[in-house]
Amino acid sequence: MAVTERIAAVIAQQYGNDADTVASLVDEAELKVFHEPAHERIAAAVIIYADGDVDRLFGALREMEVDWRDLLMIAHIGNPGWQSRVDDYFGAG
Repeated sequence: MAVTERIAAVIAQQYGNDADTVASLVDEAELKVFHEPAHERIAAAVIIYADGDVDRLFGALREMEVDWRDLLMIAHIGNPGWQSRVDDYFGAG
């Protein structure tokens, strides 16, 4: 499962009763693109970009399918130092 505990906690905060569905959508998209669970950074990019907005969530999932590297850039975790942004958003891992 690509959605780690800290990402799942943020998904639960942002999406409430739909959290399990959101986590499953992220996992399914990663399997479709990478054929295996991807690095936590990919799921983080989806959730950071979506920031609790369902339309943005689906946009992020589409962007992952088109070019996951662009998703990293629009979530501002595509450059060196990305880990600190992920830690700030999700808590230290």
